[in-house]
Amino acid sequence: RFNYVGISYTSGAFTLLANRPTIGRRSWITRRAFIRSNVRRRFDRRYCFIVDLIETITIAGSEILAGKQKNSGRGQRELKASVKSARGRTVSQVKWLQRQLNDPYVKRAKAEGYRGRAAYKIMELDDKFKFLEPGSRVVDLGCAPGGWSQVVSERVNAQGNFKGKTTGQVIGVDLQEVEPIAGVELYQLDFLSHDADTKIKSLLGGKASAVLSDMAAPSSGHKKTDHLRIMALCEAAAFFAFDVLELEGTFVAKVLAGGAEGELQKILKNRFRKVFNFKPPSSRSDSSEKFVVALGYRAVDEE
Repeated sequence: RFNYVGISYTSGAFTLLANRPTIGRRSWITRRAFIRSNVRRRFDRRYCFIVDLIETITIAGSEILAGKQKNSGRGQRELKASVKSARGRTVSQVKWLQRQLNDPYVKRAKAEGYRGRAAYKIMELDDKFKFLEPGSRVVDLGCAPGGWSQVVSERVNAQGNFKGKTTGQVIGVDLQEVEPIAGVELYQLDFLSHDADTKIKSLLGGKASAVLSDMAAPSSGHKKTDHLRIMALCEAAAFFAFDVLELEGTFVAKVLAGGAEGELQKILKNRFRKVFNFKPPSSRSDSSEKFVVALGYRAVDEE
C-alpha cells in the first residue's frame, strides 16, 4: 500500500515524498525479525552440512585405517546414520547413539560376529606385543560382554581349530552372568574374594600364562573420581595376577590417564621385566583410556 504525498514540510525544508511505502514501526520490526531468523536458519543448515561432511570424512578415513574399506579415489563416502527418535533420551544419550551408529569398529564388530568394538583393542595389543599363543592359559577379568574372550579363544586355540598346535584354555570371570562363548569357561565370580586365586588356579590346573583386565568402574560423571576408581581396580587386578601368573607371564589392563597411575607403574616395574603403555588405534581419540602391558613376570624384585 502506497501513500502518494505531494509536498511535506520538514525542519523548514520542502521534501518531495513520492511513492513512499507506509510501513508502521511494528510491521517493520516483524519484517526485520523474519529476515534475521531466515538468515540464521540458512546459516544453521550450512553449518550442519559442514559438520556432517567433516564427520563423514573422518569416519571414512577410520574405516580405511581399520582395513574395512578401500579408497577407490573417486571420493565415495557412506551415508551417515542418524538417530531416528530422540524422544525420552537425554542429549548425551543421543550423542552416544549417534557415535555408535557411525563408528566403523562397531559396524565391523557386528559384521564379524564380535560382541563389541573392544575386540579390536585386544587384537591390536596382541599384534604388537605377541603375548597370546596357542596353548596359553588365560584369565579374562571382567569379561562381560565377551569381546576380549572371543579373540583370546581364537588366538590360544581354545577350540582346537588349529591342527598340530597345542590347545589353550580361557577362563572368563565377571560379577554378572555372561552369554556362553565358544572355547571359554565362564564363571560368575568376584575376583576380589579371598579364595578367588585358589579357585582360578584349580580351574586352570596350574598357573596362568596371562591375566587380562578390561574392567572399568561404573561412571560417576566426575573424571577424577572415575580415574581413581579404575586405578584401584587395576591395582587389585595386578595383585591378583601376582598370585596366579606363571614365571614370564603377562599382565594387561586398561587404565585412564589422570595422574594416579604412577604407583601402579612402580609396582609393575618391580615385578615384570618390561612395562609398556599403549593406546591401540581402535581406542577412540577423545578417550583418556590406555593399556598397560607388563611382560615377563619375575615374581620378586631381582635388584
